[in-house]
Amino acid sequence: MNEANIDQEMFREPRSSIWQELKGAIMGTEADYTKIGLKRAIFLLAVPMILELVMESTFAVVDIYFVSRLGASAVATVGLTETYLFLLYSIAMGLATAITATIARRVGEKNKEDASIAAVQSVFLGVLASIPFALGGIFYAKELLALMGADEWSINHGYHYTQWMLGGNLVIVLLFVINAIFRGAGDAAIAMRILWISNGLNIILCPLLIFGYGPFPAFGIEGAAIATNLGRGIGVLSQIYLLLKGGKHIGVKLSQVRWHLKIMGGIFRTALGGIGQMIIAMTSWIFLMRILAEVGSEAVAGSTIAMRIMMFTMMPAWGMSNAAATLVGQNLGAGSPDRAESAVWKTGCYNMIFLLCVSVIYFFFNRSLMQIFTQDENVIRVGAEWLRILSFSYFVYGWWMVSTSAFNGSGDTKTPTLINLVFFWLIQIPLSYTLAIHFNLKEAGVFWAVFVSETSVGIFTLWLFSRGSWKVAKV
Repeated sequence: MNEANIDQEMFREPRSSIWQELKGAIMGTEADYTKIGLKRAIFLLAVPMILELVMESTFAVVDIYFVSRLGASAVATVGLTETYLFLLYSIAMGLATAITATIARRVGEKNKEDASIAAVQSVFLGVLASIPFALGGIFYAKELLALMGADEWSINHGYHYTQWMLGGNLVIVLLFVINAIFRGAGDAAIAMRILWISNGLNIILCPLLIFGYGPFPAFGIEGAAIATNLGRGIGVLSQIYLLLKGGKHIGVKLSQVRWHLKIMGGIFRTALGGIGQMIIAMTSWIFLMRILAEVGSEAVAGSTIAMRIMMFTMMPAWGMSNAAATLVGQNLGAGSPDRAESAVWKTGCYNMIFLLCVSVIYFFFNRSLMQIFTQDENVIRVGAEWLRILSFSYFVYGWWMVSTSAFNGSGDTKTPTLINLVFFWLIQIPLSYTLAIHFNLKEAGVFWAVFVSETSVGIFTLWLFSRGSWKVAKV
């Protein structure tokens, strides 16, 4: 039975089978993603990845809600600390990109021994990456906050939050790294459940440790950081236990827990491109915020809220894109480059359809979405304008997400890095400044510059993907 017939047969099954597939996606399955129908493979991988990302974004909203009740300085402390955490996230996400590609390739090759060894080296890399941030956070928290222009309260009282977050960053890094191992192997359901456990505990502990309900002492803002470390720490312990126990597609033996510098070096070289992508994207956002700050505080506030709305609504699209990365890596490892390419085109179509639906909502209900978060008319106007402009290009952006994931999943992290460098740093930022400041279009200039650059990068990346050079990438 060929691939097309497998896909069609899946949808000829009785309705109950759809629920069985959903159960398999959430509970995990031993399905071979290099052989089953692509529609089924995408479904089984994308569902837990989407749910994982939704939980992460939900936690971000809930966490800041509780901290905001402590006052503006507490919120500012969180924001300033996150400036440093963004750099950490760039490194952790870059490592995760390389790890997913490497593990997926080894699993596709049916080389479970090397997949397990690569998993161990990935954990070692995560530990090494966390050390500088931990030392800086523990011993220089006040100085780091002062460097970012923190107020007196943040420096004298809020610094404990920074100490906990940066000092305990190992649990953040390992959560990224080990979940990337599971995703690359095809155990996306395990990665989802870990994040639900971790962030679920975090959400429960946050109010208890911040405000001191029942037998819990009130730690104030420090309690938010303690909750994060406890929740994510338990998540990491669960990850290690499951990794040693063995998932449906990967497991590690104690005899494999040793240094392999050659394998670690290969993962690190691949990770450099992924880290570069994340840093370019995050610094681009910082530059855009700086330009918007020249326009006024309403422009910054409106853009910030619009970005939160955008990130939340994009979770399903990111989940499908992550599924594409795993499928590309595994099918290249199995010697099926055409099937890997087909997985990307199918996932891209699903992404486009989903984001077209989101675009319709953005176009017609942009003000209503903004009014959920603020009643300031100027802030609503700014955010609504950005959502409306975004609605014109979202379907192209969906293709950019999937094609970038295809490059990363193949192990070619260098190409997306160079593309991002050109379109975000050399086009988006200068164009934003020119339109917003020089031509006095204000925030609209920034929004249209983002539209031009991100539409262009989407089309270009998709064209480059269609040329097929990613099929020969080595990891």
